[in-house]
Amino acid sequence: MSGWRRLDVRMVWVDVVRSLLSLAPTGLAVGVFRVEARLSTLWPVLAVAVVGLARAGHDLLRWAKTRYRVTGERVELRTGLLVRAHRSVRRDRIRSVTATALLRHRLAGLRVVTVGAGLPGSEGEAALRLDAVSVRTAERLRRDLLGGQPHRPTADGFGEAAGPAAAGGAVAGDARVLARIRWSWLVHNVVNGWAFVTAAGLLWGAYWTAESFGFDAAAAVAGLLDWRALGVGRSVVVAVAAAGVLGVAGMAVAFVAEFWDFRLTRVTAAAGSVLRTTQGLFKTREVDRDDDRLRGVEISEPVLWRWMGTADTNVISTGLTMWSMTPATTVLPRGPVRVARSVAAAVLDADPNPFEAPLVRHPRAALRRRLGWAALLGAALTGALAGLGAVLDLPRLWLAGPASAPLLAGGALVAYRALGHATVGGYLVVRSGLVSRSTAAVRGGAVIGWRVRQSLLQRRLGLATLIAATAAGHGRYAAVDLAAGDAVDLAERTLPGLLAPFGTAPPDHHPSSPRQLA
Repeated sequence: MSGWRRLDVRMVWVDVVRSLLSLAPTGLAVGVFRVEARLSTLWPVLAVAVVGLARAGHDLLRWAKTRYRVTGERVELRTGLLVRAHRSVRRDRIRSVTATALLRHRLAGLRVVTVGAGLPGSEGEAALRLDAVSVRTAERLRRDLLGGQPHRPTADGFGEAAGPAAAGGAVAGDARVLARIRWSWLVHNVVNGWAFVTAAGLLWGAYWTAESFGFDAAAAVAGLLDWRALGVGRSVVVAVAAAGVLGVAGMAVAFVAEFWDFRLTRVTAAAGSVLRTTQGLFKTREVDRDDDRLRGVEISEPVLWRWMGTADTNVISTGLTMWSMTPATTVLPRGPVRVARSVAAAVLDADPNPFEAPLVRHPRAALRRRLGWAALLGAALTGALAGLGAVLDLPRLWLAGPASAPLLAGGALVAYRALGHATVGGYLVVRSGLVSRSTAAVRGGAVIGWRVRQSLLQRRLGLATLIAATAAGHGRYAAVDLAAGDAVDLAERTLPGLLAPFGTAPPDHHPSSPRQLA
C-alpha cells in the first residue's frame, strides 16, 4: 500500500508571489499616481489586496494539512485543520480525471487534478481535488487511475500499470483526433444576451479601477459626444450599441482564451481508451473520460439560436453530470449542428450516424395537446393581466393576453415539430423540446428499464410517453407523446424482450406508418 503524500511545495511559493502581486495595485495608486489614501477611492484595490492575502493564507494552511494516497483499491484524501475530513473513492468508481492549470500553475510547473466519480462536489461530479501537484505527478495519476491495469505500488507512492501498457497506458497510447477548434464557431458563442451582462461587468470594473487611480471616467464618457444634441432616444440607442459591441468583444476574448488549441481525441492503448478534450490559453484544461462508460451523445439546439444552426454537444456517460459549471460531459464548444452530428458519430464510432437518420413523426394528436396547453396558458395570462390592470388602473392591459395567442400557438407548433424518434444501429434516438430542442442517441444495451406514462388527456388522445431509464446522463430519455400502440413496438426494437412480457399492442393495432421528419 502506498504512503500518504503532500501536495507539491511549489504551490506555497506561487501563493507568496500572488500575495505580492495583489498588493501591487494599492502601491501603484498611492506611490506612483499619488492618489489620496482614502477608503472611498482606494477600496477596490484594497479589496484585491485583502482577498489575495486571505487566499494565499488559506492555500498555505491547506498545503500543510492535506494528504493523499493511491492504493490498489482506493484514492484517499485527508484535509482540514479544525475539522478533519477523510474522503475515499473506489478506483472502479472513477469516471473522469481532469487536469487544469491557471497561468500561475503553468509557470510553476503545477496542475490541479480533479477525480470525477459521479459524486456531489464543488464541480458537480467531482469526488477528489488535488490542488496542486507537479506535471509529472498529474500525468501519472491520469495514467494510473484511468489506465485500467492492475495496480502495483512503487517507491514514489504511485501505482505502476502492469504489462505491456505500463510504458504508455491510456495517456501515452495511440491518439486519434476527432475534432479541432474552428474559429468560425466564434459567432455561435458571442451573439446572445450575455454580451450585455459581460459589458456591464467590464464597465463596472473599469469605472471603479479608474476612480481608484484618480481618473474621472464619467466625465470622460460625457465628453465623447454631445448627448443633449442627440436626444434621449438616440443616446439610448448609441449606449446600447456600444455596450453590445463591448460585450461581444469581451465574450470573443473569453472564448478564444477558453478554447485555444481545443482538441477532441480518442487515446487508445492495450488497457483501453479514453475520450480526451484539451483546451485553454491562460488556463489549460484536459479531461479524460473512460470510453467503457460511454452510453450515448446528446445534442441540444437552443431555440433563440436555432436559426443559426447552433448546437451544444454532450456525451451520455455513467457517473458524469451535465449540471456543473464546467461539465466533463461537454466534448465540443457550441458550434454548427452539422459539425456536432458528425463529431457525435465519431465519438460513438457509429455507422450509420444516429443523428442523420430520419425520425418518425408523432401523431397530430400531440399537436392538439400542445395547442390546448397554449390556450390554457393564454387564458391564465389574460386573467392575471386583468387583475393587474385593475390594481394599476390600466383597464386595457388584459388585451395583451389575447394578443399573445399567435406567439403561444407558434410555440406549440415548434414544440410539436421537435418531436421524433427512431432506432438506428442499436441506438434509441429521441427528440423533443421547445426552449432547447434536444436529440439524444442512447445505446440500446444501456437501457435498464422502461416506463410507459399516460395522463388522462393522453389517454383520451391515444398518446403515451415512453421513458428509457439508464444509469447514465440524465437517467431518463423520453419519446414524448407518440401513438400509444407504438410504445411497446419502439421498446422492442430498441431492446428486444424487456418490455414485451408486460404488455402488447391491441389486436387491431397496426404500428403507425413511418412518417419521417427531414
